[in-house]
Amino acid sequence: MSTSFTINVPATSANIGPGFDVMGLSLSLYLTVKARVDPQQPTTPTNISLVYEGENSSGLSLDPNTNLITRTSLYVLACSGHQGFPHPTTVAVNNRIPLGRGLGSSGAAVVAGVLLANAIASLNLSQQRMLDYCLMIEHHPDNVAAALVGGFVASYLIDVDRSGNIPESEADPAVVQQKQREQMAAAADDSVKLPPDNIGHFLRLECSPKIKAIAIIPQFELATSKARAALPGSYKTQDVVFNLQRLAVLTTALGRETPDPWLIYRAMEDKVHQPYRMHLIPGLPEILATFNPDNTPGLLGICLSGAGPTILALAVSNFDEIAAKICAIIDRQPSIDLPTDYKVLDIVSEGASCVESSL
Repeated sequence: MSTSFTINVPATSANIGPGFDVMGLSLSLYLTVKARVDPQQPTTPTNISLVYEGENSSGLSLDPNTNLITRTSLYVLACSGHQGFPHPTTVAVNNRIPLGRGLGSSGAAVVAGVLLANAIASLNLSQQRMLDYCLMIEHHPDNVAAALVGGFVASYLIDVDRSGNIPESEADPAVVQQKQREQMAAAADDSVKLPPDNIGHFLRLECSPKIKAIAIIPQFELATSKARAALPGSYKTQDVVFNLQRLAVLTTALGRETPDPWLIYRAMEDKVHQPYRMHLIPGLPEILATFNPDNTPGLLGICLSGAGPTILALAVSNFDEIAAKICAIIDRQPSIDLPTDYKVLDIVSEGASCVESSL
C-alpha cells in the first residue's frame, strides 16, 4: 500500500504599502504539491521523482537537488539525519502562483518543501519550528509567515548566520554558485546547520471579510534581488516616521467591520520602498496618482505587491471595474507588449495545509 500527501500553500502579498518586510496577506491562489510514497519502486540517491503541471512551470528545474521545493525538503530531512527521502516518492507540483511577480511564489515553494519533509519523514515539527526552517531559506518573514499561518500577518525576524549548507531561495546565478561552494565546504566536515529556535515571530491581525484583493499582474518577471538593489542604503528620518505612522493605523484599519476607505487609502502610502521601484514597473506612478476612493467607488488602497511587478488593490466592490482601469494604464505604456492579467482574490484565513491519504 502506498501513501500520498496533498499540500496546499497560498500565494501572498507582502508589504501592503508601509509594512516593508513586516506585513503579509494570504490569498486564494495556490501552489499544490502531491507526493505519492511507493516503497516498492526502485531507490535513487534522493528517492524523488519530480514532475510539474500547470501554466506556471516553464523553466523550473526537475532536478531534486536544485528545485526549490525538493531541495528545501532535502535540507530539512538532512537536519533530521535523513539522506534523501525515506522511500521512493513521486512529487507532482501544480503551481497556480505566477512566478517572479511579487505574489510569494518562492516563499510558497519553501513552505511546501518544509511541509513535505515533515510529512514524508513523520518529523512532527511544530508550526513554529517549521517557520524556523522556512526563514533559514527565505529571508523575508512577511511572505512565509502569511503563507504558513494564513490571514493578515505581521512578523519580524531575528538575524542569524545562514552561511554553509542552507538552500537559497533567490535564483540569482551568482548567489546559487556561492551557495554551492558553501555547501561543498560544509559537506567536507559532514555538518548540517540546524536553524536556531524561534528565528521569527508573527501576530495574526484582523481583516474585514468585506475586503478582497485585486492582483494586477503585468506579463513580465521582476527578480526580488533587482527590486532590492533599487533601494537606498539609508533613509531620511521623516520618511521612516511617515511609514511608522501609517503602519500603526493600517494594522487596525483593515480589521474594522466596515472599512473606512480614506483612512485605509492614506494608511497604505509608502516612502520606504515604492518610490525607489517606480521605474521598474511601467505605469505605477500614474496609477498611484490617479485613483482614490472618491473617483473610484469601492477602492480602499493601492500598493506594490511584494517587490512587484504585481500591483495590489484592496477593495470592497466594483472589483472588475477597478482592475480594468488599472490594467488600461499599464497596457498603454510603450514597454508593455502583452495584455496585463488580473485576479480578484479572497484574503484567506487558512494557511498551508497537508492532508494524508492511503492508496
